[in-house]
Amino acid sequence: MAGITSYGAYVPLQRIVRKTISAATGWSTSAASLPGEKAVANYDEDSLTMAVAASIDCLYDAAREKIDGLYFATTTPPYRERQNAAIIATSLDLHPDIRTCDFSDSIKAGTGALLAACDAVKAGADENILVCASDCRLGKAGGPQEVIFGEGAAAMVVGNTDVIASLEGYYSLSYDFMDQWRADGDKYNRIWEDRWIRDEGYTKFIPEAISGLLQKYGLDIKDFAKVVYPCIYLREHAGIAKRLQLDPAQIQQEMLTTIGDTGSAHSLMMLVAALEDAKPGDKILLASYGNGSDALFFEVTEQIEKARDRMGVKRYLASRKELTNYERFSSYRDVVPMEMGLRGEVGPSMVSLMWRDRKTILGLIGARCKKCGTPQYPYQRVCVNPDCGAIDEMEEYRFSDKKCKLFSYTMDSLAFSASPPEMYGVVDFEGGGRFTFNITDCDPESLAVDMPVEMTFRRKYVDNVRGIHGYFWKAMPARA
Repeated sequence: MAGITSYGAYVPLQRIVRKTISAATGWSTSAASLPGEKAVANYDEDSLTMAVAASIDCLYDAAREKIDGLYFATTTPPYRERQNAAIIATSLDLHPDIRTCDFSDSIKAGTGALLAACDAVKAGADENILVCASDCRLGKAGGPQEVIFGEGAAAMVVGNTDVIASLEGYYSLSYDFMDQWRADGDKYNRIWEDRWIRDEGYTKFIPEAISGLLQKYGLDIKDFAKVVYPCIYLREHAGIAKRLQLDPAQIQQEMLTTIGDTGSAHSLMMLVAALEDAKPGDKILLASYGNGSDALFFEVTEQIEKARDRMGVKRYLASRKELTNYERFSSYRDVVPMEMGLRGEVGPSMVSLMWRDRKTILGLIGARCKKCGTPQYPYQRVCVNPDCGAIDEMEEYRFSDKKCKLFSYTMDSLAFSASPPEMYGVVDFEGGGRFTFNITDCDPESLAVDMPVEMTFRRKYVDNVRGIHGYFWKAMPARA
């Protein structure tokens, strides 16, 4: 029996109320009627870092050495030619003899990756595959997509033991339908008119996929406890439910007013929200959208009760900070270019060094002395314990998932930052180990000695000389 064995999600800390965007740009589009707020990735976040965060939430109590593959779905990969899934696998400290693959070019890529993982597990090729989906799409200033698009990520482990939601069937549609598109070299999505997208896209594809699934397996829509599907038009989302004859209790709430349209991650994030409230025996129907639609049928098992203790969508939604400055919001994705000055320049990245120290940099892997048990970062050949001093008696030790607290901190108003001031702190890890990290996702006045912090994988710089995105770990206040 193949299905979901664990799930996780990630929603950035910062949210911007749509009226803040309206006040700055003066909407003249139909998107102006969209209420609420949307999630905003920080300046040091992108689709890859958010996928890592969702994966950590998904793998919080899992044995990472049992993961056989990692599939990453996104339409906004940092690299067009360098496997993004391999970067995520290294940052998660997964062993190298696994299958990694990027799924892209459609916001239906999330369910496509999930189906591919289920097929591999059913075929016996792999036992546990981590599927993560994330998007960080840009909307042109003053346009409808700036209002609609939000950022977030979802992750799920697909396996055949301890399944919490088994995949019972699926039905897929594929159409070369141009509603939104982005050619190579385009910074922003291009979009056709709303009526086209609404009436020829969402209104037809999602009901067709759901009806096809019901007919294929002889099911009735009333058999499902939850029906999950995306739609960027709230009124049409309700219209689709009416057309399918759904009871209000069956409809999974859209996340447009709280997070926004998260692209390839959107349907999977809604599925995570449905699983958070699911009971054993519930049947869940999931449909995606993008160049057609995938419809998937899951049945929840008794194992669902073992998967409650994680951040998920609900707890990340509750952990929020309002971004009141439109200019700051626009600068995060270079919609409004900022002068970095000499202090913001980045020297050429040393690719050979990045390869040799990949575990230290991406995985936050240090060492632990086999003789005295002292952890240390970065990896050293000689034990730092003055009472030990053992040489070449080290084993690899992962720091990224350890609890930690802030030993000391400082701020630098001269260093370039898209969200000044730049903050640094000395972090003490539970069980031993100390290192200095940048601090993110917090206000300077909130910092305090001995406050709990946690490690978060972030984009450290972009080397425009060689086209390299540099990633490392930062500290942030714990989002419990």
